[in-house]
Amino acid sequence: MFDIKKIAAHRLVPVIKLNDAKNASPLARALEAGGLPLAEITFRTDAAEASIRNIKRDCPGVIVGAGTVTMVEQAQKALDAGAVFVVTPGISDRVIEFCLKNDLPVFAGVCTPSEIVRVLEYGIHIVKFFPAGQYGGLSTVKALSAPFPNVMFMPTGGVSEDNVMDYLAFPKVIACGGSWMVPEKAIDAGDFGKVEDLVSRAVALVGGA
Repeated sequence: MFDIKKIAAHRLVPVIKLNDAKNASPLARALEAGGLPLAEITFRTDAAEASIRNIKRDCPGVIVGAGTVTMVEQAQKALDAGAVFVVTPGISDRVIEFCLKNDLPVFAGVCTPSEIVRVLEYGIHIVKFFPAGQYGGLSTVKALSAPFPNVMFMPTGGVSEDNVMDYLAFPKVIACGGSWMVPEKAIDAGDFGKVEDLVSRAVALVGGA
């Protein structure tokens, strides 16, 4: 089973939207070259499954997971393609149960105490706080951590170069999800040199593995 400590070591999870699976492997190589061999490929496009499969085949050193998973069918596709973790934007009991049954780590999206309680009932203690920027950011993470001392948070949504270190300085934040180092326009244009530069800069900023 995938060791979640690997995500904690890198401190950043690139949240990636791929419109064409042919860009998946060059993107993964740019992530590796930039020092961040980790990718959350979102199911926001039909290219997600093939993209995950391509990265697993061509870049085995890259940790690849699936994001924006809202249905069991997507989770199954992600698993079959080789994803080693799943991230959801909200709570789907069916998706969580599927992931647990298949020993697939899942980071469920939460933004309220009630949602955290629901996730805890599954024995899950690491949650995605989303959309972080719109739900109070770090101040809300701190407030939520008080009644849930055993919960770790992965803020995503509105996280940027300007505020990521504020989040990471809080000990209950295991890592942050972000897309600023993997801009969709650069990927679509095939400008993977730019992606590598942005990733290198992000890694230098957060001091990841």
